[in-house]
Amino acid sequence: MSDLNDPRVFFAAERTLLAWSRASLALMAFGFAIERFALFVAMLGNQKTLNGAPHGLSFWIGVALIALGSISVTLAVVQYRRVLATLKPVEIPDGYMSGLASWASLAVAAIGVALIAHLFTSA
Repeated sequence: MSDLNDPRVFFAAERTLLAWSRASLALMAFGFAIERFALFVAMLGNQKTLNGAPHGLSFWIGVALIALGSISVTLAVVQYRRVLATLKPVEIPDGYMSGLASWASLAVAAIGVALIAHLFTSA
């Protein structure tokens, strides 16, 4: 239980969640770039591919980074909701949509899962 009675505690928790969301987006973008770069290199070198896309190490590293991004943002939302549960009502400003950051972060996680599904179905 927080005893500060200060809304800055809430805003600090929200900033932390949004920082995790940005980091997760970066992981997913990096994973996608690694996966697609391997496809580009395979196309330039006329290497044998499986249904048009290579399933080499870079494919799995890319998918792992995208999954890591999705998992980390989901866990960040869980942690954020736990912190919110410890705050007093006076620490959350009246009328503030405290769930908006959670929903946006969960949308990022869902997009990551959809991206993984796309990579497997297009491969």
